[in-house]
Amino acid sequence: QVQLVESGGGLVQAGGSLRLSCAASGRTVSNYGMGWFRQAPGKEREFVAAISWNGGNTYYLDSVKGRFTISRDNTKNTLYLQMNSLKPEDTAVYYCAADQSRPGTPSTRRGEYDYWGQGTQVTVSS
Repeated sequence: QVQLVESGGGLVQAGGSLRLSCAASGRTVSNYGMGWFRQAPGKEREFVAAISWNGGNTYYLDSVKGRFTISRDNTKNTLYLQMNSLKPEDTAVYYCAADQSRPGTPSTRRGEYDYWGQGTQVTVSS
């Protein structure tokens, strides 16, 4: 089993930055694709970003391209999401997830991820 724990969320003003972390335990995730999703109140959980096992491939939601950067440190079994130029519409609970079946091309579909964290709240004030 893989346990994922997110951290780094908080309250920030529009235009500010936050860095989310996702620490994995129980098993190495160095050979898993990894992703970030988010869920705003009253909305479905949506894909934000994903990264292949070696960091060579990354994928982003169009609305975060150029503002968010996904990365990973396999020596620390940790996933990151650097979020810059934050907007009020980025407000949501952010979740990290592990996709063990597609290490090279992780899915953008939440149903194809095997392990999930509990989420961390990000609130962007205008």
